[in-house]
Parts: sequence; C-alpha cells; structure tokens
Amino acid sequence: MRGKDVAIEWMPFELRPYPTPTLRPDGDYLQRAWKQSVYPLAQRMGVEIRLPEVSPQPYTRRAFEGLEFAKAHGKGNEYNSRVMRAFFQESRDIGDLDVLAELAAEVGLDAAEFRQSIENGAYAGQVQALLRNAYGMGIQGVPLFVIGGRALSGVQSREALEAAIDAAAKSGT
Repeated sequence: MRGKDVAIEWMPFELRPYPTPTLRPDGDYLQRAWKQSVYPLAQRMGVEIRLPEVSPQPYTRRAFEGLEFAKAHGKGNEYNSRVMRAFFQESRDIGDLDVLAELAAEVGLDAAEFRQSIENGAYAGQVQALLRNAYGMGIQGVPLFVIGGRALSGVQSREALEAAIDAAAKSGT
C-alpha cells in the first residue's frame, strides 16, 4: 500500500455463524492446519501469530458490530488491527464484550458508547446485511481481497497484490 492510492475496507465474514459450533484449538483439525500451513506461512512472512487458546473459539458477530461502530467513528483500521492482535497474538476472547470495549478504548473510542451500541444492536442490521451480501457473492473463506472489481481468494503474495492494485489503477477501477 505504501506509495499507492489505496484504501482498505474491512468487511465481516463468519466461517461458522451462530448456532454452528465453533472449533476447539486443541482439536485435530486446528492443530494440524496451524502446524502444516499457518505457522510456516507466518514464519516466511515474518508475522508473529499463534493459535488462540480461547476454547471453543468465540463467535465474532459482536466484534464485527464493533468494527462498524469503529468505522463510523473513523477508527475502523485501528480497531480491526487491535482485535486481530488481541486474538492471534494475545489469545484474548474477542467474543467477550468487556474485552472488545477495552480494545475499542485502546484505539481511542469511547468504551461506554461502544458497549451501548453493541448492547442496543445499533449495528446488528448493518452487519447482517453485509454478511448476507458476502454469502450471496459466494464467498466461502478468508482472506478475500477485492481490488478494482477483481477477487483474489486466499493468502496472496505481496507481488500479486501489488500487480492487482497497479492493474486497477491503470484501468481506473
């Protein structure tokens, strides 16, 4: 993104929406996937990450409602980054409203107003509409990058992302 006219908009997506049971970090699937794929990729990319110990994994709907609150207050990227670090580096329970309110405050949002918006469902309809749109587009996994109308699914190299950004800039999309 450095040196490019690019804006990121984080969008919600639930792999296992309620009431589908979420996974347990001590289960075979997550243990195998992280050992075989996530940890080696993170090491190659120089990213500090660990399999969160929260068990079962939290539902993320409240975190996504918090993201919409943060976006409305000009702090979407900061909030999203803080929530990701809290979960994937600190093993914090991002399904817990107390944790989310604390993280929101850390990025400069009013914790009481944040909490009230989640408790009152101020962004619930908006998040539900965004999720319906994602499912309607056939999205089945993350990450997914949409750059100039082109969708790139899965982890992408820096070069692939730069090429997509450059192509979109040249075409004006």
